[in-house]
Amino acid sequence: MTPALLQDGWQLVVGLEVHVQLLTSSKLFSPAGGALGRGGEPNVNVDVVDAGLPGVLPVLNARAVELAVRLGLALQGTIAARSVFARKHYFYPDLPKGYQISQFEQPIITGGALVVEGRSIPITRAHLEEDAGKSLHIDGGDSTFLDFNRAGTPLLEVVTEPALGSAAEAAAFFRTLRTLVMALGVCDGNLQDGSMRADANVSVRRPGAPLGQRVELKNINSPRFLAAAIDHEAHRQILLLKNGTPIVQETRLWDADRKESRSMRGKEDAHDYRYTPDPDLPPVLVTQAELERVRAAMPELPDARQRRYQALGVTSADAALLSADAGLARFFDEGVGLHNNAKGLANWTLNEVLRVVNERGLEPDEVGLVVSAAGLAKLVKLVDDGIISGKIAKDVFAVIAVDGSDPQAVVQARGLAVMKDTAAVARALEEVIAESPGEWLTLLEGKAKVIGYFVGQVMKKTAGKADPKDVHQLLERRRSRDLPPSIDRG
Repeated sequence: MTPALLQDGWQLVVGLEVHVQLLTSSKLFSPAGGALGRGGEPNVNVDVVDAGLPGVLPVLNARAVELAVRLGLALQGTIAARSVFARKHYFYPDLPKGYQISQFEQPIITGGALVVEGRSIPITRAHLEEDAGKSLHIDGGDSTFLDFNRAGTPLLEVVTEPALGSAAEAAAFFRTLRTLVMALGVCDGNLQDGSMRADANVSVRRPGAPLGQRVELKNINSPRFLAAAIDHEAHRQILLLKNGTPIVQETRLWDADRKESRSMRGKEDAHDYRYTPDPDLPPVLVTQAELERVRAAMPELPDARQRRYQALGVTSADAALLSADAGLARFFDEGVGLHNNAKGLANWTLNEVLRVVNERGLEPDEVGLVVSAAGLAKLVKLVDDGIISGKIAKDVFAVIAVDGSDPQAVVQARGLAVMKDTAAVARALEEVIAESPGEWLTLLEGKAKVIGYFVGQVMKKTAGKADPKDVHQLLERRRSRDLPPSIDRG
């Protein structure tokens, strides 16, 4: 894919650093709860290690290493048999030790790629590190309070090559990576809580020219905000360059409400952080046996799941939507296991069920709160077996989505089954013909476009209980025996 050309022929180049919060029960180097490092009362989930008290020693969380290896395998990266932690020195109030434990020269994952909308985006590296605390600015910024609940939470930072050519592609990378880490069970993907945050390195250049000076956009937690921030920064840089003003290497924060960025600080280079090996932590060793154990336990990846759904007869577009959310995929798989009509279940899941999910403000993986997979499978089977029509099925769905009742019981209790009385359906058809002589004449003249009108009117007269197939058959027999009447055109 050729990078998109911006105004006046400028070219955008983007590299991402995505911080993925690992789904562990404790922090990276302390026994404090990792999942509790967000929200709640401030400073209630802080261990002496997190606070950086003198004399304490960090102990590595083995589960975090396993999750990092899992994502590395999914990205087809190289898993280091030996990786090393380093101290990254910088001084901010929310960093109690005065340094962050991270990986620098020897990360746990190098290389690999993520396929985004058909294009392979190369990965430079992914490394383990601990999160910092959180600064809370109150009273218009006059007062700052510190919350260390998040300090020490395990992160895996995924770094791409400067290979993304548009804001839309960067946002698509973020979404695709989120889908992957959720499917792997590596991260819960909760954007509101900051489970994934992206830093974007943005530069512009003329086509064929060397890379321009990059500017970092910091801590963006949604694909939509990421795209908006990159677009804004690209046009800011173009305007500066057109006016003869050089781009300054810096870190900027994105204000989503005002749709603008502001300077945060000058951007440091690696030497500014004075990386040194951490003397308190031994190297991380991943044996071949451990690597194979993680590989054997890998869940089905979204791409493989999508191909499996397409093989079941689901369209590629529907398969992509079903595969994008692990919870939705589990719901769909359970339904298919109960009734073997993948295409029908996909249509109902993506159209009717997700419509209610959205109306109730739920997430796709909460689909089971609307209807059970067993309930939806029974409903689709009732339609497939000709017990109820598609129209009646929607009425039944409206009931079971409220009270969770059994579809078969709803049909029986309300007398909604398809009419098996062919004579009654034929009488309804005769009534429609009598009420619509013009349309009937049009049909007899060979204009088949009005067939749908007659089927619809019969369905209306029978309250949706007639089988459309029966109506079609009766209509064809009725038309074939009627000779077109002589018409006096006077």
